[in-house]
Amino acid sequence: MSDKIRIAIQGVKASFHEEAAYKYFGKDIETLECESFKKTCEMLKQGKADYVVMAIENSIAGSILPNYNLLRDYRFHIIGEVHLNIQQHLLALPGTKLADVKFVESHPIAIRQCDEFLSEHPELTIKEGMDTAACAKKIVEEKLTHTAAIASEAAAKLYGLEIIEKRIETHKKNSTRFLILSNEVQEIKNANKASLSFQTSHAIGALAAVLQCFAEQNVNLSKIQSMPVVGRRNEYDFYVDVEWKKQADYDAAIRKVLKHTVNFSIMGEYLKNEKI
Repeated sequence: MSDKIRIAIQGVKASFHEEAAYKYFGKDIETLECESFKKTCEMLKQGKADYVVMAIENSIAGSILPNYNLLRDYRFHIIGEVHLNIQQHLLALPGTKLADVKFVESHPIAIRQCDEFLSEHPELTIKEGMDTAACAKKIVEEKLTHTAAIASEAAAKLYGLEIIEKRIETHKKNSTRFLILSNEVQEIKNANKASLSFQTSHAIGALAAVLQCFAEQNVNLSKIQSMPVVGRRNEYDFYVDVEWKKQADYDAAIRKVLKHTVNFSIMGEYLKNEKI
C-alpha cells in the first residue's frame, strides 16, 4: 500500500494537470489518471483520492464552465490554487516532418490556444481528444505516422516523441489556473483569497450592492463568473474570487454581503498563488 498523497487528475501522465499537481504538492505523490473531470470528482467523493487538481480558467480560452457546475454539484472545498505557464508544442513520431502531418489532435482548449498556428496550416485536419498527453500517447501506441499532437515537452519526453514545432501557442503569456479540491475543510493559515458563490434578488442594482460591500471593505474582486441556475429562467449563480490584505476587512465584507444574497457559500479560503 502506497502512503503517498493520491491526487486525481483529468488526463494521463505528463498532462498539464500532472504538472500542476507536482508544482503544488511536490514530486512525491501518486497521480490517478481519470478520463474526465467528473471522474476525478467521483474518485475524491469515494475516498479513492485525497485531492483533485482541476483547471478552472485559461488566459486565452477563458473559464472552463462545466467545471463550475462540478464545483456546485459536489461541494468540495477549495484549499489552494496554482498557476502554470502553458507552452504548447507539436509532437510527432521521430523522423516526422510537418509536411507529413495530416491530422492534429489535442484537447479542445489546447487547440483554441493554438488558433493562429493552426489557421496558418489549413491543410491540417483538427481532431479533439480528451487530453493533450493522451493524444501524444495514442500516437505512439497506434504508430500514427500522419498525426501530430499538441502537448507539453514533458509529454514528448515521456512518450518518446519529437517536437516538430515549438511554442505554437498564440500568446506566449499563456497560463492556466488550477484549483486544489478536498473533501474536508482545511484551515489555511494566513489565507488571503477566497472563492464564494451566491445568488441575488432580481431587484435593480442587487449585484452592484454586493460588489459595493467588497469595495467598501478594501477587498479586491479578482474574478466574477455567472452561471444559469438549471431550470430557472433569468436566475444565476455568481461565483466570485476575492483577495484581501487584512482579515478583518474580509470578515466585515462577508457580514455585509450576507444581507444582500441568498444561497451564499464560501467554497474555500486559501493562499493566493502569485502568477509565474
